[in-house]
Amino acid sequence: MRLVKTLPILLGLGAALGSVSAWALPNDSQQPIRAQADSVQIDDKNGVATYRGDVIITQGSMKVTGNTVTITRTQTGDIDVVTSVGNLAYFEQIQTQGDTKPVQGYGVTIQYHAAQNRVVLIDRAKVVDKDGNITQGEKIVYDTNKKLASAGRATGSKVTESRPRIDMVIQPKKKTDEKAQ
Repeated sequence: MRLVKTLPILLGLGAALGSVSAWALPNDSQQPIRAQADSVQIDDKNGVATYRGDVIITQGSMKVTGNTVTITRTQTGDIDVVTSVGNLAYFEQIQTQGDTKPVQGYGVTIQYHAAQNRVVLIDRAKVVDKDGNITQGEKIVYDTNKKLASAGRATGSKVTESRPRIDMVIQPKKKTDEKAQ
């Protein structure tokens, strides 16, 4: 009987993770979701599920890890925010078919705001793209629809490591054999 009540949260988790597919492999959203944790607490009345203890959530090429992952949903049952907290929380996902390396994101806190299609990495934020380009700062925000990123200070958020400036490493483009000749 308890499973029947928690089914909307579990299905909502699938919808939230599937929404990230705008910047992922096309079939990731059709893959099964696996959530592993030491414990889970589900509050159906308030629409909150909290996974604790070496949490690992996977779906297709997507992987989220953290000490705690909390999923909140709106009054209508839609996913609102997925928050992963850890030392460090981690996110990875392959963006394009044929890529061999995923985009990787790190932060003490990683939030996915489903309605806004926005990923926010806070405190020791770091993103490494498939080409090895690195962006680091206190806070990185990525709009998955517009494919726009911004990075800067985490004003209003407590951080464990102050980074007053953004640090980026941009790898040189590799020339193909045809272009090199």
